[in-house]
Amino acid sequence: MKLRRALSVSAATAALLPLAMAAAPASQAASASQLPKCSDVSNGQHQNNALAGRVFGVPGSITLGTHWTTYTATLTNTSAKELKSFGVSAELGSYVYNEGERDLSPYGDLQYWDTSQRAWKTLRRANGDAGGTLPVPKTLKPRESVHAQLRFRVSKDLPLDHAYDAFTGLAGTFADRYHGTNCTSDGSAMGGFSPREG
Repeated sequence: MKLRRALSVSAATAALLPLAMAAAPASQAASASQLPKCSDVSNGQHQNNALAGRVFGVPGSITLGTHWTTYTATLTNTSAKELKSFGVSAELGSYVYNEGERDLSPYGDLQYWDTSQRAWKTLRRANGDAGGTLPVPKTLKPRESVHAQLRFRVSKDLPLDHAYDAFTGLAGTFADRYHGTNCTSDGSAMGGFSPREG
C-alpha cells in the first residue's frame, strides 16, 4: 500500500472512544481491498474527509540497534457515516525517491500490543518487510476510534549510505462511494523519523 506523504492529519474534535484491538479477525477487511481506489476512479479529485489520524511518541530520530521505541497511534471516524469494510495495517518503512535508495522496512521490527493476550505481537509481511494487518472491527461508527500501542526498532545492519525519510504508524482503509461507484478510501496516522548510528 502506498502511503501518503503527509505525516499528520487534523485531529477529531469529538471525544475518542477506544475499541479493543482484538475485536474481529483481520480477514474481515478483505472485501475493501478488491475495490478500485477512490482516488483512481475520481482522477485524484476524491478527498477523504472521514478518517483522521494522530500519532504520539515517535521521535525525530532514532538510534540503530536493539532499543525499542514505543508509541501510540489513533484513527478516528470524523464523518457522520459508518465506515464499512474497515481495515487497519501497521507500517514501518521509508520513502524511496531516487535510484539506488532502499526501503528500511526489511531492516526493521514492528510490534503491536495485543490487549487480549497482554503480549507484544510481531508484524512481518511475507516478503520480509516489517508491518501487517491489525485485528480491528469490520465497521467504524461516527466518532469512534481505533487505538494501537506499537513499538519499533531498526537494525544496526541498515546501510547509512543515504538519508532515509522514514515513517511508522497506522494506515486505514474503508469502502466508500464516489459518483455511484464503489471504491476504497484511506487515511493514515504516521510519524516521521531519521535513523542514526549510536
